[in-house]
Amino acid sequence: MDNVALNIVRNYILEHLDKSDPEVKFDVFTVWKSKILQNWKYLISSTLSDGMYYEMTYNGDKKEWYLDAYKKFENRCYPENSDKAIHGSYLMSGLASTK
Repeated sequence: MDNVALNIVRNYILEHLDKSDPEVKFDVFTVWKSKILQNWKYLISSTLSDGMYYEMTYNGDKKEWYLDAYKKFENRCYPENSDKAIHGSYLMSGLASTK
């Protein structure tokens, strides 16, 4: 299962690289995986510095793979009980409760 998921992502990346750029060497690797009953879920990334990560899901009932591709825009740290976490932009936008 692992090799199938990694190969699907590798091929997806190769299909979406800019064809006018020189050939790029990269690796793909599993960040996390889980198996529940007959289903698998993988989070996969690559050594490319493009900020992309991939979610692969295997539906064991249908014997089908699904790929979702995501772009990471930002990584923020909010230490527990920090002023930023308590009074940050999430509260100002109304997405979090003030309780």
